Amino acid sequence: MSLSIIQMSLGPLQTNCYVMACTETGQAAIVDPAWDARAIVRAAQEQGWAISHILLTHAHFDHVGGLARLKELTDAPIYAHPDSAPMLAQATAAASMWGIHIDAPPPADHALADGDVLAIGNLRPVVLYTPGHAPGHVCFHLPADKVIFDGDVLFQGSIGRTDLPGGDFSVLMASIRDRLLPLPDDTLVLSGHGAATTIGEERRQNPFLTDLTAEE
Repeated sequence: MSLSIIQMSLGPLQTNCYVMACTETGQAAIVDPAWDARAIVRAAQEQGWAISHILLTHAHFDHVGGLARLKELTDAPIYAHPDSAPMLAQATAAASMWGIHIDAPPPADHALADGDVLAIGNLRPVVLYTPGHAPGHVCFHLPADKVIFDGDVLFQGSIGRTDLPGGDFSVLMASIRDRLLPLPDDTLVLSGHGAATTIGEERRQNPFLTDLTAEE
């Protein structure tokens, strides 16, 4: 298997940032540069990987706190759904409301759409449009590797909050029902916060999914 993953919990909200690398080619993508861009770059360099993509699941400030500096250090293109653009532009102001400073993140270089297939070396992550937690939220699914980077959609034993601007509970639940639960049970779920889980584990034990799984 050519996929290798480094998980880093960064910043004041301990947001998970992931380095997703193709070990055959040495190309790597950063999923949600939450904080501390130098630490992210160092983690990739220690493995001999070159950062070729920056992927955003969504644009809440705790997921983009290191984006500006990471862009400066790597000049890697930023990929995000266009619906996340307003929130990305307001990320510095949103962080300040929590008493947190982040550098103003640059806009995306490439717009993502549902069904897009990216190329990270020999890896082929598929973009799944999964709104509800935040406008323009997407997941990155690697079907061949049975892994999904799902941002703040589904957590171990929980789901993404919907009480922030742009959140919608019914839309989030539809995203989980239609895009995540159809995946194989052994699909590894790598979320924006907390520990890894699997689709099967959440289908069986997540209390928020009781009604959804009963519908199957």
